[in-house]
Amino acid sequence: MRFPYFRGMNYLTPILALLLLTHTTGFPSELRDGVQVQETLSTTQTWDGAPIRYPEGTAKVTGAIITLPPGTETGWHMHPVPCFALILEGDLVVELKDGRTKRLKAGDTLAEVIGTPHNGKNTGKVPLKIAVFYAGNTELKNTILCP
Repeated sequence: MRFPYFRGMNYLTPILALLLLTHTTGFPSELRDGVQVQETLSTTQTWDGAPIRYPEGTAKVTGAIITLPPGTETGWHMHPVPCFALILEGDLVVELKDGRTKRLKAGDTLAEVIGTPHNGKNTGKVPLKIAVFYAGNTELKNTILCP
């Protein structure tokens, strides 16, 4: 699915989102002693191989903590904007309608699919906690439920 408002604009939004996911690029080499930075995500593509494109308009970054009890699912939904996730606790399986899946555990990061329906399942025995950062704009919703 293509969205006409994506033009590959160069926003500061993706930089901020990646920094929030402990991205190391741009950190000065003279950080204080004892400060450690571990890069967990650096990509130009979503996990299904599609290019990441940012929407036009006034940039808006949104962060959220999503919690799913064991055995629950998000329900089929899609993101019309780039979305980056860090699994804080638990186990997650993300599935696409074509049958592809992505398994994640605590500490894993993910560049979510854009404009593609998907469903997330907590396959673990503890609550799943995900830190999610959306790199959208002031006009678009971050998540749209799919029928």
